[in-house]
Amino acid sequence: MRSSNRVTGALRRAIAASGHTRYRIAKETGVSEAALSRFMSGERGMALPAVDKLAAFLGLALVSVEGKKTRGSPRKGG
Repeated sequence: MRSSNRVTGALRRAIAASGHTRYRIAKETGVSEAALSRFMSGERGMALPAVDKLAAFLGLALVSVEGKKTRGSPRKGG
């Protein structure tokens, strides 16, 4: 399993640790088992609507890490 960046890596780890089969995740989310398999192997990415469905099923949320600067974010005090 390849984790090329933080979000996809975290999603892959959450899927693997969920204790649910890919079949169940596919049935509950509407994301195909084949797409899940390709995503988990690192062969393909996942479209954002599918990521949203998976995150909702797994109880995941994307949060900002305090103190980290993001590109295009306004600077404090200036």
